[in-house]
Amino acid sequence: MGNIVDIAYERTGLSTQVNELGMREMQSLVYEAREKQYLLIKAPPASGKSRALMFLALDKLKHQGIKRVVVSVPEKTIGRSFNNTDLKTHGFFDDWLVAPYFNLCDVSYERAKTDRFKEFFFHSTNVRILVCTHSTLRNAMKEMMDEKFNDTLLAIDEFHHASAAEDSGLGDIVRRLMSGTNAHIIAMTGSYFRGDGVPILRPEDEERFHRVTYNYYQQLNGYKYLKSLGIGYHFYQGNYLEALANTDILDTDKKTIVHIPSVNSRAATGDKYDEVKIIMDIIGERVSTDYENRVYTLRRKSDGKLIKVVDLVEDKADERIRVQGFLQRMNSKDAIDIIIALGTAKEGFDWQWCERCLTIGVRGSLTEVVQIIGRCTRDCPGKEHAQFTNLIAAPEATQEKVEIAVNDMLKAITASLLMEQVMAPVWSFRSKGYDEEAIGGDGDRRTLIIEGLKPLSTERTKHIVANDLADLKATILQNDMIVKAMGGNTPPEVINNVLIPKIIKERYPECNEDELEEVRQHVVLDTITKGGEIVQGSDGTRLLKIANRFINIDQLSIKLIDSINPFQRAYEIMSKSLTAPVLKIIQDTIAEQRMEITKEEAVVLFRGEVQRYITEHSGKLPEPTDPSPQVRRLAEAIAFVRNAKIRHMMKLNEENKGGKS
Repeated sequence: MGNIVDIAYERTGLSTQVNELGMREMQSLVYEAREKQYLLIKAPPASGKSRALMFLALDKLKHQGIKRVVVSVPEKTIGRSFNNTDLKTHGFFDDWLVAPYFNLCDVSYERAKTDRFKEFFFHSTNVRILVCTHSTLRNAMKEMMDEKFNDTLLAIDEFHHASAAEDSGLGDIVRRLMSGTNAHIIAMTGSYFRGDGVPILRPEDEERFHRVTYNYYQQLNGYKYLKSLGIGYHFYQGNYLEALANTDILDTDKKTIVHIPSVNSRAATGDKYDEVKIIMDIIGERVSTDYENRVYTLRRKSDGKLIKVVDLVEDKADERIRVQGFLQRMNSKDAIDIIIALGTAKEGFDWQWCERCLTIGVRGSLTEVVQIIGRCTRDCPGKEHAQFTNLIAAPEATQEKVEIAVNDMLKAITASLLMEQVMAPVWSFRSKGYDEEAIGGDGDRRTLIIEGLKPLSTERTKHIVANDLADLKATILQNDMIVKAMGGNTPPEVINNVLIPKIIKERYPECNEDELEEVRQHVVLDTITKGGEIVQGSDGTRLLKIANRFINIDQLSIKLIDSINPFQRAYEIMSKSLTAPVLKIIQDTIAEQRMEITKEEAVVLFRGEVQRYITEHSGKLPEPTDPSPQVRRLAEAIAFVRNAKIRHMMKLNEENKGGKS
C-alpha cells in the first residue's frame, strides 16, 4: 500500500532506555519538575505519560505533603494504564499500588462509584490512590466540598477534554481547586488543542502551569524497535465494504484496529451491527465464540489461518463490560488479532501490539486523527512499522484539488505530531453524485487593515507576544465567529477591529484597552504576514491578504505528493519519503516562523552560549520545547543558523547547476 507519509527513524533507543530510577527520557524530563504544584505534560500517545504520573505522584506522597492521589481518565479501558506497577525493581523507591476497591475503572466493581469516591476522602485511612473516569469525577464533585481536595493530587489524563467554557465540568473543577484549595494538579495530553475553538484553560489559569513538552520526533526517533510510521489516504467508489472485500487494504496478518464510520456519516450503510458482521465475513468463517470475553475466532478464507476478533461496537451493557474487562486483562500478543470499534479504542487505549489503524470515513477532528495514530505507535519487539490508513469515499473533485487537500492534511498531522497547535484543513469532500463544490482548499482571499504598529508598552503585553502568540492565534483562527466571518461577507474591518479584539479580551480580561490594541496588532500581523502578502490599498493603507484561515499549514512549503495510483476504481495518493532529518527540519522551520531573532543575535548566541550549553550538557542540543525561555532562545539561534546554511547550500547548488549548463 502507498502512504501519504513514510517517516523513517534512527532507532537510537534513547526514548525507551531507562536511567537509574527506571525512567525513560520523557519521564525523566517530567520528574525534574516534580515539585511544581501545577504541571502540564504535552506528550504523544505511547510516550509513557502514565508511568511519568506514577513517579510524580509517589514523590509527592512521600516528600511533598500530599496525602492522597486521584487519577481521572476519559473511559474505563484507559484505566488499565494505571494498574499496579512494579517500580522498585527498576530503581525507584516505591511501587504504584491501587486497591481494587478504589480502582473505579475496574468493571468488576460497577456499582456505587460516586459513593466509593466519597468514601476514599471521608473514611479511608491507609489507601492513598484512586483511579476513576472523568464522568465519575464530575458526578462526585457535585456532592463534595472543594476543601476536601486540600493536600490532594488530582491528575487528569487526556486533558484536552477540559475547556475554559462555563459549562465544562472538568474545566470548572480545575478552576475551583486552583482558586480555593492547595491541591496539586497534573494535566496530561497528547494534543493540547480542541476542535471547537474553545481554549482548554483560561489564560490566567494556564499561566500558573509549568509545561513539559515532548513530541513525536523525540519519541519515535528514540524507539528501539519501531522504525517507521506510515499515513495513507485511500479513495474508493461505491460502498466501503466492497473496497474491503475486493482489495488487500485490510491486512489480517497485522494486528489491526478498524474504526467503522459514524452511523450518521455518508460512509455508513445504516446498520453498524450489519457492518461488523460483513467485515467478519470478509475476514473469514466463524469457527467459535468465547462468550465470556466476546472474542470471535474466524478461519481466514485464503489459507485457513485462525484470526481472533473483538467487537467493540456492541451496545448491550453486560457484553460491553465483559469485553472491557477482557481488554484490561489481556497481556499476550496472541490474545487478539483485530479489534472492530466505533467510538472507542481511540485516545489512551493501550494495545502495544497494534500495528495498523484502519479508519473509515472522513474525520472532522484533527485531535481524533492524532489520537488514533497513537494507538499503533507503541514500541514493542517485532514491530518495525506502524500504519494509519484513512479510507474515504472518492470525492467529486479534480485530482489537483484532492492532492492539495491531502497535502494540507498531511502537513497538519505532521505539525500536530510535533505538538504544534494547528487548525486542521476542512475536508469538505462530497462523494460522487453531489452537486455541491466537492472540496474546499482555495479559501476566500480577504483583507485586513493594519495601522501603524504600536510598540509593546507593558511587561504583560511583552510576555503575551513572546510566549503566547502561537496559542492565541490558534484560539482566534478556530473561533466560530472568525470561521463564519471569513467564510461569508463580513467586512475585513469588522473582523479586524471588532471580532478579534473581543476574543483577545475574553482570553486576557486583565488587559486594558491600550494593551488589547497592542496585542491585537501583533497577533494579526504575525498571523497574516507569515505566508501572506502585503499590498497597498487605494488610500495608501497597508493591506494584508489572508490566503486561508489555517494556522501553520500554508507556512510549510512542502510538497509530499509523489504519485496517484489506481485503487478500487478510484485512487490512492502516495508520497515522497519523509525521513527523520526532514521531520526535524519541519520542526525547526515552524519554530523559525514564530521567532523574532536577528541574524546578528543568532550568530552571537551560536558561537557563544550555544556551544557552552552543548559542552555543559554532554553534547545535547537545546530544544525549542524546553521549559526555560533562555534555552528555547538558544534553540531558535540553532534553527536560524541551520536553516540559513541550508538555504545557502541550495543556492550554491542551483548556481553550480546553472554553470554546468
